[in-house]
Amino acid sequence: MKKLLGLTLSLASIVFVASNAQAADSKTSAGTSITASSSTVSQFRRQGIWGRRNNRVARVVTQTRLVRYGRRIFRETYQVRYLPNGRTQTRLISRVRVR
Repeated sequence: MKKLLGLTLSLASIVFVASNAQAADSKTSAGTSITASSSTVSQFRRQGIWGRRNNRVARVVTQTRLVRYGRRIFRETYQVRYLPNGRTQTRLISRVRVR
C-alpha cells in the first residue's frame, strides 16, 4: 500500500512540474508576440480615433430580423446608416417569407 501511494504521488509531482514548465514556455513565447502585436494595435487605435473625429463618414451596417405579420413570419434585411451627427437612417433591403 505504501509503495502504491509513493508511486502515485511521485507521478503526480512529475506531471505537475512538467505542466508548469510547459506553461512557462508558452507564456514567454506568447509574451513576445503579445508585446509586438499590442504596439501595432495601439498605433492603429490612435489612427482610428483621429480618423473618426476628422472623417465625417457614415457607418453602414446590415441587420436581419424575424418579423411576424399575423400567422406569417418574414425575415427582413435592413441597412442601417449611422450618421456623424448621431442620427440613423434605416432602409428595408428585402423581406422574405420564412413560414
